[in-house]
Amino acid sequence: MSFPILSQLSHGASRCTHAILYFIQTLLLFTKTDINCTLVPVTLLAAASAPVRDISHLPHAMFWLWLNILQFDVSNQIIGLHEDELNKQWRPLPAKRMTYNQAVVFRWLLIPACWLLSACYSRQTVYASVALCTFTVMHNELAMHNHWFMKNVLNGLGFASFEVGATLIAGTDRARLDDVAVLSVIASAGILVTTMHSQDFRDEEGDRAIGRKTIPIVFGGMAKYMLFVPMVLWSAGLCRMWDIDVATGLVFGALTFYVGFQYLLAHSAKEFQVAFNWYTVWMSCAYAMPAYYRMFSHGAPLVLRA
Repeated sequence: MSFPILSQLSHGASRCTHAILYFIQTLLLFTKTDINCTLVPVTLLAAASAPVRDISHLPHAMFWLWLNILQFDVSNQIIGLHEDELNKQWRPLPAKRMTYNQAVVFRWLLIPACWLLSACYSRQTVYASVALCTFTVMHNELAMHNHWFMKNVLNGLGFASFEVGATLIAGTDRARLDDVAVLSVIASAGILVTTMHSQDFRDEEGDRAIGRKTIPIVFGGMAKYMLFVPMVLWSAGLCRMWDIDVATGLVFGALTFYVGFQYLLAHSAKEFQVAFNWYTVWMSCAYAMPAYYRMFSHGAPLVLRA
């Protein structure tokens, strides 16, 4: 005995489930390249800087971070569609998983969604999301990313906004950051302003095609040293700032030189991608240093010491 209504309901439920899963996969594809280079290191920084005394806060921080990353990525991929058609055909827009017009509407709907989620935590978290959305418009819609200097500055400020919001949510006081957290965000912004062009080497072909002026394009072979030298200086400075012991500092220094030589010896986009993967490991280690300071050191960080 057949039941047509039940069959129709089952078919409808199956189609609905498929549509939901398809949409979720599309959202994850928007943010795929930022999982390792943004979500993971910033989560580490938030956990190390907050500090986390209630582990249940971390999933909240990660989801807030992911949603705000999505807001940036959808905007970035709308204005970079031509570049993605050359270099990243798997992304939702070149793959035709979402139309251009749908993406534009979705992009602007994400802003109030980010602010509403932020309001669930604190006014200060809303400020962090508002700042990030502002820097996103400046970077993408106002095309300030086309000049290497403004691109690096806005990336640094954008990451600082990510870090402030995530650290506030991960911590016990969602209205303020303590001295260690403030210093870690300032150091992170400095690292990114001076080394964020690490990601531009792998995209040089696409950047040339759209006329973008990145550090590898403007400075040529010198660009590799413009990354290597700041990484070495930051490694020494961070070890001093966070009172890292000699053995740990030597390991971190060895990693720094390894990553630097990966860039110096790379020539192809594939080799630069491998180097960038190692750069994200280096950055994640740098971001975890405040946790070392909290666990093993005494007194205030050098910069804020009375």
